[in-house]
Amino acid sequence: MTELLAKPCPPADDDCCGGGACNPCVWDYYYAERKKWRLQQVALKAAEEHKIKISY
Repeated sequence: MTELLAKPCPPADDDCCGGGACNPCVWDYYYAERKKWRLQQVALKAAEEHKIKISY
């Protein structure tokens, strides 16, 4: 089974320099991790709904 991902926290205000020179930016990392978490949440919800439908 895949490990459950913790919902990522956005970076603190002082974590980003705001200069646009960092590659990747802390926000890029946050958005990538949030996307992985959201996709996992969608899959878990779909699996749960499928499980409920089968039990009837």
